[in-house]
Amino acid sequence: MSKITALDVAQKAGVSRSAVSRVFTPGASVSKTTATKVRTAARELGYRPNVLARSLITGRSRIIGLVVAYLENQFYPEAIERLSKSLQERGYHVLVFMASNDSEATQKVIDELLDYQVDGIIAASVGMSNDLTRRCEEAGIPIVLFNRDQYDDRLSSVTSDNMAGGRKLAAFLAAGGHQRIGHIAGWEGASTQIDREAGFKAGLMDAGLKLVAREVGNFNFEQAKSAAREMFDRDDHPDAVFVANDHMAFAVMDVLRFELGLSIPGDVSVVGYDDVSLAAWPSYDLTTVRQPANRMVAETVDILMTRIDDTDMPARRITIDGPLIMRGSARKPKG
Repeated sequence: MSKITALDVAQKAGVSRSAVSRVFTPGASVSKTTATKVRTAARELGYRPNVLARSLITGRSRIIGLVVAYLENQFYPEAIERLSKSLQERGYHVLVFMASNDSEATQKVIDELLDYQVDGIIAASVGMSNDLTRRCEEAGIPIVLFNRDQYDDRLSSVTSDNMAGGRKLAAFLAAGGHQRIGHIAGWEGASTQIDREAGFKAGLMDAGLKLVAREVGNFNFEQAKSAAREMFDRDDHPDAVFVANDHMAFAVMDVLRFELGLSIPGDVSVVGYDDVSLAAWPSYDLTTVRQPANRMVAETVDILMTRIDDTDMPARRITIDGPLIMRGSARKPKG
């Protein structure tokens, strides 16, 4: 069979070749009638546009590279789904790469993304070295950090207001009458961890309190279990704990209830951060700060699209406030 071309489709649909091109170009202006005629003709002829050939002509691959450090945390699969859908609605496709939280692994991943000639990069909880940032800047590839911030004027970022969220949790626990409050931290190199803990400590200070115990779970389920055993397998354990994200909080709650025989919130109040869907399940019923994922995704995509169209646009840092979601895992203040 000879290859069906755009000209064949145009002749069958009774339109110009440029009209066929517009129909298959995301975001291009074309009437509904023309689009229907062209797509019907293309379907009947078995025509599919050559996306790779078009990218060579336009200089746009219409591919966005998404770099993720881990998917165990339920927040990220949900966020990636939202990011993918939003980008697809704008005519882009997502290429997902996994990278650990070390510069060598991230360097390798970014090298591969540059080979794919991506139009932009979203780095979700992955840091960027100065060298990588410079190389992407020189290649004209914009980067947006999602759920991570970094003090580099060249990088845009979108996060929840982690400082404010930490303060809210501290004020909530203090208002509930807790006096011995602990913290199980995530990966200490992450801006999310740094800001959440800083806000939490500031909130405790406002209430005349301070941390009585601290362990590190590195945003890892098993390490969070070990941190919980270390903190609570003693008589003078805290009466409340802020766990740096929901994923670790679930591990902590399992240890408290099923290994140490402590009741929640009778013996210990537990609060987390993210408000993933599992947090609302009756088995956890976790009090937490909600990351406004829909707004974070919308801002991330808007920034990226703007910078793809105009690489001279200055970087933007956006923080979005998230509400405290009160459930049954923590003692509620009276009134």
